[in-house]
Amino acid sequence: MRDILEDLEAGKLLSDPDPVRRAQIQMKTPLPKRFYKAVSVVPMENGFAVHLDGRSVRTPGKAVMVLPTEKAATLVADEFSAQSEVIDPVTMPVMRLVNTAIDGVASDPQAVLEDVLRFASSDLLCYRADGPQGLVDRQNELWDPVLDWARSRLGARFNLAEGVIHVEQPREAIAVLGAHLGQRSEPMRLAAIHVMTALTGSALLALAVDFGELDGEEAWAAGHVDEDWQIEHWGQDAEAEARRSARRRDMMAAVSLLEALQG
Repeated sequence: MRDILEDLEAGKLLSDPDPVRRAQIQMKTPLPKRFYKAVSVVPMENGFAVHLDGRSVRTPGKAVMVLPTEKAATLVADEFSAQSEVIDPVTMPVMRLVNTAIDGVASDPQAVLEDVLRFASSDLLCYRADGPQGLVDRQNELWDPVLDWARSRLGARFNLAEGVIHVEQPREAIAVLGAHLGQRSEPMRLAAIHVMTALTGSALLALAVDFGELDGEEAWAAGHVDEDWQIEHWGQDAEAEARRSARRRDMMAAVSLLEALQG
């Protein structure tokens, strides 16, 4: 299922999941020209559709793209409106996420839920550096409040470890997260949680955003403490910066969709 999700999240119109490699390929492969003039959001019996010149947008799987709220549909419509002479799916992360939800997650939400729980069993927040002290302090500052929240609000207590040696998490904690995720099985909501989990390495950060405990920027910062530390001390090359920018864009798209699904 994770392979399927990664393929769908990349989008069938995308040539490679790596943003730098994708850009290199797309310099050689012409993007489809924009073929429409008007973009609109149209109420449907079961939600809101995005229309291009009066015709419904369909997913790569040929399903009509119907979103549960007008705000969510507007996010996709805005991405279509922003296209100029060509349609570049790289710049349409919400559309790609919605495609993932409709064509992939909706067919087997339990598999996606279980994938999120696999992340939780080795959650980023549970693996602490043993030095330098500045990094240790920053991890504690950004991660401890989330673990405290998970314990007090969700009833899930996690074990911590230094370094990368695997630490077994209590089955009760994973079961509690599973119960909360089970209440979030709507395909688009679950797809957004999955993307945030995969991009941060933390199911706890994704759930904290879903519950409103963290905003997207806070979750991004918490999920990239180690990377930010390395950048501050050693710098970053252009390709790494491009990859990070693409990941951040997809993260914020997931956060925006999650917020829009609430009406």
